[in-house]
Amino acid sequence: MGGCHSMGRSAIVEHSPRKQEFIDLNGPKLKNNITKSPCLLTGKPYLQPGCVSERIVQVDLKTLVSLPNGFDKAEWMATNTIAFFKHINVFSGAVSELCTGTTCPTTSAAGNKIYYWQDDHGKRVKCSGPLYTDYAMSYIQELLTDENVFPTTNGSTFPSGFVFMVQKIFLYLFHIMAHLYWAHYRDIVRLELHPHLNTLYAHFMAFNKEFGILDPQETAIMDDLTTAMSKHSLY
Repeated sequence: MGGCHSMGRSAIVEHSPRKQEFIDLNGPKLKNNITKSPCLLTGKPYLQPGCVSERIVQVDLKTLVSLPNGFDKAEWMATNTIAFFKHINVFSGAVSELCTGTTCPTTSAAGNKIYYWQDDHGKRVKCSGPLYTDYAMSYIQELLTDENVFPTTNGSTFPSGFVFMVQKIFLYLFHIMAHLYWAHYRDIVRLELHPHLNTLYAHFMAFNKEFGILDPQETAIMDDLTTAMSKHSLY
């Protein structure tokens, strides 16, 4: 799996604007923006109307995720993949004290789902929530900083397996969000950070749908949330 690479690589070459996505991952600060009554923390709290309707900004997600005219599709996918990694990394870091080896001995999700990490030998390994997140984020960071996979030099071409790599990254990021919703949403509500998570999830799933990145079966465990968000015009 390897360790984390530095996000701020430097070289005397001309880089595309996407290079800036690697700078200062921990810079953004999460702020509360609660505008409605508190949600009930019963059942699946993230499905409660008072919870699922919360967001941090009103935006047309279809317009936000659509490929801009004249923009290269691979470049658009790369830019957004980096942005999703950045924001999910910041959010998971903000609530990292909630997810420990004690509170999350497994990486659980809805429907009694357990996510396993696959090691370098292809063996499935059951690991705690924080360890899975660390493995996933380290692996993704290695891909994003690999010029052979995510080139940042102007004029570079994307490899033939680029879409497959994006699919793999999206799958890991989805697993992390699914775990946050299932195992930590009540605490996230108490911290008043659920509008951020809802907005991030809705944006992520809208982009996923627009470009058909993940197989619907891979995200089916969160279909109830996706459907509930659509009823509140979040997705």
